[in-house]
Amino acid sequence: MPCSGVGRFENSGNHMALPPPDPKFVLRGTGASVNTLHFCCKDQVDCNPILYSGSANGRIHVWNLNTCRADTILESHDGKSILWTQTLQSRDSLISQGRDSTICIWDLAQGRKTVLDCIPLDNYGFCQCSLLDKGVSSYLLAFPGKDLSEVKIIEIPNKTPVWTLKPPADAKLGMPMCLKLWQPLSCSRPLILIGYEDGSVTLWDLSEKKILSRLTCHKEPIMCLDFDPEKVKGISGSSENNLGFWKLDKQQNLKLQKMVELVNAGIAHACIRQDKKIVATAGWDHRVRVFSWKTLKPLAVLLYHTASIHCVTFSDHAALSERFMAAGSKDQRISLWCLYNEP
Repeated sequence: MPCSGVGRFENSGNHMALPPPDPKFVLRGTGASVNTLHFCCKDQVDCNPILYSGSANGRIHVWNLNTCRADTILESHDGKSILWTQTLQSRDSLISQGRDSTICIWDLAQGRKTVLDCIPLDNYGFCQCSLLDKGVSSYLLAFPGKDLSEVKIIEIPNKTPVWTLKPPADAKLGMPMCLKLWQPLSCSRPLILIGYEDGSVTLWDLSEKKILSRLTCHKEPIMCLDFDPEKVKGISGSSENNLGFWKLDKQQNLKLQKMVELVNAGIAHACIRQDKKIVATAGWDHRVRVFSWKTLKPLAVLLYHTASIHCVTFSDHAALSERFMAAGSKDQRISLWCLYNEP
């Protein structure tokens, strides 16, 4: 599909400026702003690679990436905006979060479109859930609670409450804006990073229900964050014109590594690629920005969309040469990009 691309692309090997790539494909037909994306490409042999998209009209599209068409459309969450989707174990089990303050667990096996269970929430904000695979078909699910700064963690599928995190009353963190459950490589206890309305990133010990470290790196509410457990460093974005890069020291203290100034303000989403080589951000200025995860240097500015970009993610194809980056926008389109070096 012919698409225009404007920006810059830098080859990290020789640092020579190259023209930016164009999108490989563009998916159309969501009928509303695209809020969330999730790939599922390697879980089953001889199955088509697929991409889930959640839109502001309450629809979840299941895109066949071989045909670039939606095989299935799920009408969900009473037509309210979809905030987040992710698979459980395989493409046949999906979890979704909507602005109707409900989490749904879906059975999609053999063409079914069945909601197996619903988890009501006490929060009507925009904060996306976070999921951590514990193995043996068990997951931890984090979501904002009823009180202003509260975050709850439950086990699914049994919906057992595990922890409720409430910061001290004098902390004045505001609402949780983004969540990231993660498993340290050095211990068995999971931790969670929370980006708050006051512009701070906070690391919590779940089992002790206490704050381990807090870093105020933004003046505005944090809109997104992602974290690399291997290199113990992360990225955060806000409505400002900068990105925060930070890391954890051996005492589990959050330390600011670098602030990168952007030309235009507003970052809606950030995603670190699985190989930990690059990180991509979704901008209010219609642009995807790509940075080296090692050096934090800008590598590319990708311009195709005509409205704010709400989400970016990378595919999990087994073969690196087949992997894509996807971006979803308010312009109701999803662009698919190939950012791996061509053979």
